Amino acid sequence: MKRKEARLVLEDGTIFVGQAFGALVESSGEAVFNTSLSGYQEVLTDPSYRGQIVVMTYPHIGNYGINVEDNESPKPWLSGFVVRELSPVVSNWRATEDLGSWLTRHGIPGIEGIDTRKLTRILRDKGAMTALLTTETADTAELLRRVKKAPQLVGRDLVKEVTRGKTFEWTQGGDPAFAPDLGTKPAGELPAHVVAIDYGAKENIFRSLIDAGFKLTVVPSNSTAAQVMGHRPDGVFLSNGPGDPSVLHHEVATVKSLLGKVPMFGICLGHQLMGQAIGAKTFKLKFGHHGGNQPVKNLKSGAIEITSQNHGFAVDPDSIPNGVAKVTHINLNDMTCEGMELPELKAFSVQYHPESAPGPHDSLYLFRQFRELVDANRGEA
Repeated sequence: MKRKEARLVLEDGTIFVGQAFGALVESSGEAVFNTSLSGYQEVLTDPSYRGQIVVMTYPHIGNYGINVEDNESPKPWLSGFVVRELSPVVSNWRATEDLGSWLTRHGIPGIEGIDTRKLTRILRDKGAMTALLTTETADTAELLRRVKKAPQLVGRDLVKEVTRGKTFEWTQGGDPAFAPDLGTKPAGELPAHVVAIDYGAKENIFRSLIDAGFKLTVVPSNSTAAQVMGHRPDGVFLSNGPGDPSVLHHEVATVKSLLGKVPMFGICLGHQLMGQAIGAKTFKLKFGHHGGNQPVKNLKSGAIEITSQNHGFAVDPDSIPNGVAKVTHINLNDMTCEGMELPELKAFSVQYHPESAPGPHDSLYLFRQFRELVDANRGEA
């Protein structure tokens, strides 16, 4: 069946013509490329992609369909999806739906049949840029007018759009057949209680915290320090999330008030918020880090970890106050800061995603490290 023609328009005037799939709606967002070979469902349901159009560099997408188990949140959050070839066949015993139908149901447009290698080179050379995905017009002047009017990612508070907005207990761990040993305590011993602040958290982070032996309470992004401490936590976790960290003044103030009271662990946006809370600055990367194959060096051990990453901003290591924190991890592709430690404040953070989903499991030890830090300081709050 012949499908409708779709166009992807970049703000520099480049136009790609392909075939539409998913929802036939017009959408705009910041175009970024992801280098993961698999795991498209986890990518699509990662709230950190709010406000972005995701380009997969792997050419064949959709072949194993969609299932319930691989969601990282209840729905996809991205603005659009770009692939070289959408698989016409779905073949996996867990699949309950094909990718195109699933995106249609959730109102997300897609485009296939374009040269994603060329598109990736443009984004790599010129940087991530605003894009428009549409089936509504082929008029070049009108397409360029629309993309110029599209909102920019910088300066927008996207966290308030993706936080779950309520307080709840999370109890589900990973699949027992595959869950790693993250230091779960023996049965009958009272688990340490962690409060996770939800800026758009991936669910595998919650599962990993449970696998590490924690009791877990999740609170909304707009929670105050007093509200967090009202749950009497043994530790606080700061989640990943979308958008520009420099506009999250309330969230930074909360983290600043919590630092030093109980052990703290931050991932991705949580890392950036922790950095700002101690006076460091963040900056926008040229095209960001998105994929499951980013090399990171642990400066404490010298080990190299292959990591899952999804961020467009980073903490400026030169702005980290002396004596407050030290850089613990660096990205070997561009030498940016990928982790830091705040020994006097009983806190640490990483820019990448140790919970993977998708991606390698090299960095799962960080959840065990958090458990050890909480146990060492338990009862002192």
